[in-house]
Amino acid sequence: MRLNKFISSCGICSRREADKLIASGRITVNGQIPGPGDDVGDGDKVFLDGKEIVPKESHSYYAYYKPVGTVCTKDDPHAERTIYDDLEEKGSLTYAGRLDKDSEGLLIITDDGALIDAMMRGKNAHEKEYEVTVDRDISKTFLSEMGSGVYLEELETTTRPCEIWATGKRSFNIVLTQGLNRQIRRMCAQLGYEVMTLKRIRVMCVELKDFDIKPGEFVSLSDEVVNKLYQETGI
Repeated sequence: MRLNKFISSCGICSRREADKLIASGRITVNGQIPGPGDDVGDGDKVFLDGKEIVPKESHSYYAYYKPVGTVCTKDDPHAERTIYDDLEEKGSLTYAGRLDKDSEGLLIITDDGALIDAMMRGKNAHEKEYEVTVDRDISKTFLSEMGSGVYLEELETTTRPCEIWATGKRSFNIVLTQGLNRQIRRMCAQLGYEVMTLKRIRVMCVELKDFDIKPGEFVSLSDEVVNKLYQETGI
């Protein structure tokens, strides 16, 4: 098994994040620093920061309501509060698709690395829905340009076409199938608008409204919902 896949199966992080751990030298295999793309087999001992990691026999799955003001990064020394302050008693967990500090809403939290990896693959085009308010009245032109795709100068890329509809004079819902850094905020800024509030209300088949949770709270996902996520991701 590829080393990054093994680390993911242990619930530490996604394969992409595992590659970063390997590149940073924090992973050792049988006392040696591995190279990119290395495999591990039966009997190999894998360590993260000197602590052995082993595959999970069972996994936990949660819907978490991230509050405004918290950050998703686990090791940010400048963060006043991270999502892991609310999840510290739940073991080794990670998330699919971060939300920036000023945004709120739904995160899927789990120690199932295979599911996280499948949900984060951009080519799979999994849907995420957001409620957004901006600083001035929106127009039909704004909605059309947002939906058609916006060229982001900072990232030198054009966003994928997406579904968007107005919900008020200065509010709209938008469904994205990619996860560029601060994508909605960048899209709006490119068109001369500033995002005032941003809330993720759906990740694939999981909707925030289906759970009686407040910001900072989480709830276990049912087997039915987890099975739907597996079906939608094809794993």
